[in-house]
Amino acid sequence: MADSDPKRATAEEAVLGYLENHDDIPDSHLFADQAKLNHDDIANAIKSLTGHRYVDSQEITKETWLLTEEGKTYAVHGTPEVRLFLSIPQQGITKDELQKKFDASVFKIACAQAAKNKWVDFGKQLVTRKIQHVDNDKVQTLLLRIQDAKEIQDISQDDIKALTKRKLISLQVKKGFSVRRGLNYAPQRKKVATDLTRDMLQSGDWKDLEYKDFNLNAKGAPTERVFKAIFLNDIAEAESANFQVRKQLKDIFLQMGFGEMPTNNYVESSFWNFDALFQPQQHPARDSHDTFFLKVPSTTKELPEDYVERVKRIHESGGHQSRGYGYDWKREEADKNLLRTHTTAVSSRMLYKLAQDCAQKPFTPKKYFSIDRVFRNEAVDRTHLAEFHQIEGLICDRGLTLGDLIGVLQDFFSRLGMSDLKFKPAYNPYTEPSMEIFGYHKGFGKYVEIGNSGMFRPEMLLPMGLPEDVSVIAWGLSLERPTMILYGIDNIRDLFGHKVDLGLIKKNPICRIGLESD
Repeated sequence: MADSDPKRATAEEAVLGYLENHDDIPDSHLFADQAKLNHDDIANAIKSLTGHRYVDSQEITKETWLLTEEGKTYAVHGTPEVRLFLSIPQQGITKDELQKKFDASVFKIACAQAAKNKWVDFGKQLVTRKIQHVDNDKVQTLLLRIQDAKEIQDISQDDIKALTKRKLISLQVKKGFSVRRGLNYAPQRKKVATDLTRDMLQSGDWKDLEYKDFNLNAKGAPTERVFKAIFLNDIAEAESANFQVRKQLKDIFLQMGFGEMPTNNYVESSFWNFDALFQPQQHPARDSHDTFFLKVPSTTKELPEDYVERVKRIHESGGHQSRGYGYDWKREEADKNLLRTHTTAVSSRMLYKLAQDCAQKPFTPKKYFSIDRVFRNEAVDRTHLAEFHQIEGLICDRGLTLGDLIGVLQDFFSRLGMSDLKFKPAYNPYTEPSMEIFGYHKGFGKYVEIGNSGMFRPEMLLPMGLPEDVSVIAWGLSLERPTMILYGIDNIRDLFGHKVDLGLIKKNPICRIGLESD
């Protein structure tokens, strides 16, 4: 921290000082270059100043085409195909003699591109020119224009695609900020005092100082030794209210004849988490503001290619009486690794596996459930966590209807002690029809939302290879919400994680779901 604070202070001074005489900073990257400062330091300073309303900032994205190492070589020396053409004399040359003029890898590229352009004839004995002259090296000219950032907007999309396909250029996406003065703008940031000292009181300086806010409700550090605190926390996690309710929910599923799905993959690809569920790639849930994407490894390398192609087709142009979404589906988006946002990613894998089994033997109806952690990029407060538990159940069988779904839900929730249910139409990308589930809560004296449900869409199931007359009904809810209601907890941070209260476990009886006490 000692190294980074001076850098941020310097960056803050630069930003505030510039805005004293200018209306705005249009691009933080250009500003960082002009100020000869690291952009990361400028970005951190802008975020901090925005939080304290010294400035108002807006995120901007800038796309720039850059030459790859191979592209830089071609920009300097020319492309292999032109160099090969110029190496062929008018009378021709043997392939062996021509090959001596190039490295093996470059010669292969040169031959392929020259043949594609119909410049050269590769005969049995001689390699000869098909045309007399090549006016200029078009690819080299394009690379030089991109390198010098001159008239790039005049380069056609076909040329950009061709250069990208040859891996001569790559797209660099830079995220930065545009900045204006904020509500609390001042040329210099005020120092925030964290302590009221004797000197301040004697000098009277305390009257003019700005003080840091204190959280008076924060708990003190535990008195136990570190190893003991960690050990007790593990016990708290194992014996917490969350664990007890989870165990009883699992028993209910098993009593209803459901099998548990493997949920040990916290890291999932965007394909199984989103694309396989017929969720479009431009859906807001796929934005980094809502999802944790991995930096290392950033992409997956193992996907069933034939299934990927069917999913791509259903997204782009539809099928099975669906119009699809009508957009250009991108494989690189599907390959991105993330922390799974729902256990439905596990359901999609299980249903695909079931579809593969159907190709070898007759279809067998299945009932699956899962209870495990999921992750969302959400601000943590008393009712939200960045990680929580999701409960999911599904039934796969022939001839299932919405009436079957309602009947199963009434059976499931009655075992939780919630027999007074209402259903409301809803929208989900991968279920149609969809329903929100509401249960009457005696303590609140009203109906509260307790889950979501629906029938998986044909656009999700049929590309997997399931028979056309097979339907899947499914429902899901968080584990934390019913646990908070049943245990009378109003802060989710007291329920899960390092703040689990051992005293809560000791003084509360084991929750008996669905059973009235005598």
